[in-house]
Amino acid sequence: MTGYVHSFESFGTVDGPGIRFVVFMQGCPMRCKYCHNPDAWATGAGKAYEPAEVVKEALKYKNYIQSGGVTVSGGEPLIQISFVTELFRLLKKEGIHTALDASGITFNQSDENSVKLHGKMLDYTDLVLLDIKHIDPEKHRQITGYGNKNTLDFARFLSEKGVPLWIRHVLVPDLTDDDDSLYKLKDFISSLKTVQKVEVLPYHTMGEVKYEKLGIAYPLKGVKPPAKERVENARKILTI
Repeated sequence: MTGYVHSFESFGTVDGPGIRFVVFMQGCPMRCKYCHNPDAWATGAGKAYEPAEVVKEALKYKNYIQSGGVTVSGGEPLIQISFVTELFRLLKKEGIHTALDASGITFNQSDENSVKLHGKMLDYTDLVLLDIKHIDPEKHRQITGYGNKNTLDFARFLSEKGVPLWIRHVLVPDLTDDDDSLYKLKDFISSLKTVQKVEVLPYHTMGEVKYEKLGIAYPLKGVKPPAKERVENARKILTI
């Protein structure tokens, strides 16, 4: 079994608890307007690894990540769900904490095989960092190209399975920061049983240069990061 990896980060501090080895998987079906990794979109690109090879890379930093662990991010890592499952299985054998940063877009509640695959992966997953782009399905589609049904169904699935959950929400002026939507998102989050933390991630423009290098028009040209007051407002609303 091989998986396509975009890159590694040796000492991650923002993708789960503690110091973490972060695996950025290659490939993503969504085209989020504020994505800062357009170079991770293409499937079949990146470098091919076997799960054991990634474990070997992570174990080089075992002394540093003992209080943290390994996070698999993307791209959208679960388009390579079998690879992620095997990687997490091997990491658990080494006693390493596993975290997944995903959107839930791959989860199909009405597809028995999809439910089975995601359930098996969760057997080896200690924490899920779930990105909820927008609580409104049409606005979610405008932002990503997809509705949010799979994401919200996956959140409920995680809650029912008892999987610890961090919710992530990127705050973009005039796109994801209106109070009405934030309160609706709060109501949804409050319905889940395993949420440990809600992270409001302020939009930034650091990925814009990547679009220029790839010859892709930047969707949010001219949009500035949110004001500090709006970030604090969102955090107050979404605090569980």
